[in-house]
Amino acid sequence: SMLFADVRGSTDLAEHMKTREYSNLIDRFYATATDVLSRFNAIIDKLAGDQVSGYFVPGFVGQGHARAAVGAARQLRQATGHGEPTGPWIPLGVGVHAGDAFIGAVGSQGGLTDVTALGDAVNIGARLAASAGAGEILISQESYREAGLEPGGLEQRVLVLRGRSGQITAYVV
Repeated sequence: SMLFADVRGSTDLAEHMKTREYSNLIDRFYATATDVLSRFNAIIDKLAGDQVSGYFVPGFVGQGHARAAVGAARQLRQATGHGEPTGPWIPLGVGVHAGDAFIGAVGSQGGLTDVTALGDAVNIGARLAASAGAGEILISQESYREAGLEPGGLEQRVLVLRGRSGQITAYVV
């Protein structure tokens, strides 16, 4: 399972804050996300720009990888102040998707090497995060089913994700 968390309105935030204040805000987001994802045994792939991505690999997390990813998403939303009367200290949209992906080292032989995840499932997770509004967690139908979430009560959306043909069904948590 994959989790992508993306800051909403980061360009506007950066424009209206001093550079050091914005740097401190993003650093706080990275630290919070790293803490939350680590508690759920995620492999943290990237802290880049205004996004964090983490992978919940069955070999590390177990068969409950989708449930762990959804739990981490919920806890990250709470840790960033979504649902608080004063509002969040940073607005996030989160996407969670479960599927097959390549996770390993990529790069040129003798050059720069990186460990990352690749594949259509990864792209779906990232696009779900991009489609989520501030405070929303979009969970793909695959993750919903894999996590064993209780049916009913969640808003269902049919989405066309940028760069992909066809539609996917997602649930708003």
